Amino acid sequence: MKKIFGILSLAAICSVQAQFKISIEVPGDFAPREVYLYTLNGSKDILSTKELRKGNIWQIAYPKSYQGMMKLYFPENGTSLNFISENKDVMLKFEAAKNKISKIEYLDESNSLMNKLQDIQQKKEYILPALYQIKEYYKDGQPFGKSLDEEIQRLSTSNGDLSKFPFVQYYNTNYNRFVEKSATKKPLTHEEIVHFLANSDEKLESSSLLRPVLVAYLNIGPNTNITNDIDKLLTAVNTETPRGQTILSELIELFDAYDMQDLKTKYLTEAKNLKCTINQRLSGTISANVNTEVGAKFPDYKFNRATNSTAKSVYDLKAEKKIIVFWSSTCSHCEAELPKIIEKYNQIKGQKAEVIAFSLDVEKEAYENKVKNLPWVNDTELRGWYSSFVDTYNVHATPTYFVLDSNNKIIAKPDHVADLLKFLNLN
Repeated sequence: MKKIFGILSLAAICSVQAQFKISIEVPGDFAPREVYLYTLNGSKDILSTKELRKGNIWQIAYPKSYQGMMKLYFPENGTSLNFISENKDVMLKFEAAKNKISKIEYLDESNSLMNKLQDIQQKKEYILPALYQIKEYYKDGQPFGKSLDEEIQRLSTSNGDLSKFPFVQYYNTNYNRFVEKSATKKPLTHEEIVHFLANSDEKLESSSLLRPVLVAYLNIGPNTNITNDIDKLLTAVNTETPRGQTILSELIELFDAYDMQDLKTKYLTEAKNLKCTINQRLSGTISANVNTEVGAKFPDYKFNRATNSTAKSVYDLKAEKKIIVFWSSTCSHCEAELPKIIEKYNQIKGQKAEVIAFSLDVEKEAYENKVKNLPWVNDTELRGWYSSFVDTYNVHATPTYFVLDSNNKIIAKPDHVADLLKFLNLN
């Protein structure tokens, strides 16, 4: 019994040591009481836990080992902030203006360093080239010329030894190598990126580098045979492994976001035909696409705060056709397209059809001011791109349109309002 107790005690100690704590100090007038903590998988934020504020502090205990990007999201006002974990305690505080985060202080060593390096990296990419040009107009010894020299030197200097910070070192090294924009950098090759993606450790998925590295891969060369390049990559990373499936998922979502439908269809079909166990990331991508294909039954959604209707859900609302619109009051394309639907709304109603518009707004006042002028059914979660319907309905941009029949089957997915009106014979 003593021996077993000793083993259990050791396991408990290891578990405690694997934990780290996240402490967030906020001003008293910052209204939100709840915070969501997210980890990262490729380009997907993964909800880890939720925590209520105690006084002016949130304390979150993270139970597992984790190195990578993390995010805090405050659902009550739609704001968020990013930080990193080196599997050590994280401490930060921020100021707020009008209930929005205005100044963040990273108090732990890892995040303080990461914040400094990202500031330097941004200035190195976008400001350093201009500083070199300005320097030509100032002679050595002039006060402003000296200041220019100091800033150029600061931005050009190596970051030193980062070995104490494995994730910071990983991110900084591979950002500089694969993502940084520099006219003096040697061009990347497909082979270099394939080797990196196939052999990198698990920090790749948690680093936020996966999506931009894939974009860099797709942009190499003349793209005369892009499917051949993609097939080589997928063979190297092996789509029967979690890494390969995450990369396949990222590619499908990239092709969807950039309207590369032929490539999306090809690799979505490949994903569906896999005979092995599918990881959660790829399974989600497949489901979101299958559920929103023409011919599929549109998943139901229970309304949260619907206007202009007493219906409780999409299915509960009865109409010969339902036009689903995903939009936002901050979307310029929506500003241009929604008035055209308003103009034809009486004719839409004449077809025994109805419009159901889901907003990706976060500002309650902005949303309410906008929907005053929208005569159809409106609903929102006021959570922006964190809204539950973003993943459910595979929404990558606003506006996004679906047309359903009376049985909630998808019969069209117009790209623009002109396509929608043409489908409805309202041009």
